[in-house]
Amino acid sequence: MQTLARTLAEWLAHCEQLHARPIDLGLERVRRVAERMQLRFDCTVITVAGTNGKGSTCAMLESIAGQAGWRTGVYTSPHLVRFEERCRIAGEAVAEADLLPQFARVEAARGDTTLSYFEFTTLAILGCLADARLDLAVLEVGLGGRLDAVNVIDADCAVITSIDLDHMEFLGPDRESIGFEKAGILRPGRPAVVSDPVPPASIARHAHAIGADLWQSGVDFNFSGDQQQWAWAGRGKRYSGLAYPALRGANQLLNAAGVLAALTAVRERLPIPAQAVRAGLALVELPGRFQIVPGQPTLVLDVAHNPHAASALAANLDAMGFFPNTHAVFGAMADKDLDGILRRMAPVVDRWYFCDLPGTRAARADELLQRWQALNTRKDASASAHAGPTQALAAAVGAADPADRILVFGSFLTVGGVLEQGLPKLHAKHLGR
Repeated sequence: MQTLARTLAEWLAHCEQLHARPIDLGLERVRRVAERMQLRFDCTVITVAGTNGKGSTCAMLESIAGQAGWRTGVYTSPHLVRFEERCRIAGEAVAEADLLPQFARVEAARGDTTLSYFEFTTLAILGCLADARLDLAVLEVGLGGRLDAVNVIDADCAVITSIDLDHMEFLGPDRESIGFEKAGILRPGRPAVVSDPVPPASIARHAHAIGADLWQSGVDFNFSGDQQQWAWAGRGKRYSGLAYPALRGANQLLNAAGVLAALTAVRERLPIPAQAVRAGLALVELPGRFQIVPGQPTLVLDVAHNPHAASALAANLDAMGFFPNTHAVFGAMADKDLDGILRRMAPVVDRWYFCDLPGTRAARADELLQRWQALNTRKDASASAHAGPTQALAAAVGAADPADRILVFGSFLTVGGVLEQGLPKLHAKHLGR
């Protein structure tokens, strides 16, 4: 390899060229390089796998542990705007200067072993976190579990969030197959928290087969709530009178309940006072997860990119109250269940603005438009195609009244595309007429 790679952008370009396939599941190559790097974590490690809710779960774990005074590190992917967002230490995105030596370390350790972009960057970030003198490392598992690069780390506790149909070409055709793949992050004798209230049976089967300490929602822990507050109980621990998490949305209580189970499971190593739970839930932030930006019109950002997440998004939009029209900017990868997403969102979206996204995996805006036209049964709905997220958003702002609502959803690239210049504050042209 040339020794010219200096900047993060140059390293990332190098990572993209190394391996023939962008996704190549399997741990043999990653484990070999990790061993040469002597990658070791000297802190409590929690891994988080699942179809939806991983990012929110990681953010709540980070926020609560941080409020308790513990030094936290988090790895999540993908990013919205900047690659450095994938690694947070003590609540802040890692600096480029701290990542560069880790990329060089991976390159030196890999020898002639080829690594995919995800594998190479994962090892670099794991190296960064392992060297950061953390009390807690929270590691989001990529699209799979069993064969995902993050699974080279033996976690002290594993969390599995909701399971739904996504990445089926890699993980299998149904929830049972996908559940088995996610369950690959479980370890014998260690806590395995399942926050999905109706999980595939394959998860419990695998947990019992390897002797993991299974914590199931509704069995080992449960929660209840009214309009004002909620309560959690499980295995010798109880929290009452909790404020709802600052992350909006119907599914966030499921995620929060799993978070409290995980922290309860590791409480001997990482004690968390009740006040830290309260403050952590109240202060947690996560861009792009049913994020509401006040303005005229109101802007909603959400990275829902499968039918399950789209159903939750539609329910959350319904719960917001009345808006005369909802304008939706949407772009997604071509391998998603696009028809399923469009069907679930059709009742709540009045005008669609489909957009192209960078990369060969993305669905084209005109293809999305054709799919919508084939499915649409609403005479009062309309749609158009645009060259990118910013162009689509500009068209939506141009057509919207101040009392309307604009939704930007789908791929991380769609939401990230409108955030590149910072958080948009919308002012519809009709204002003040």
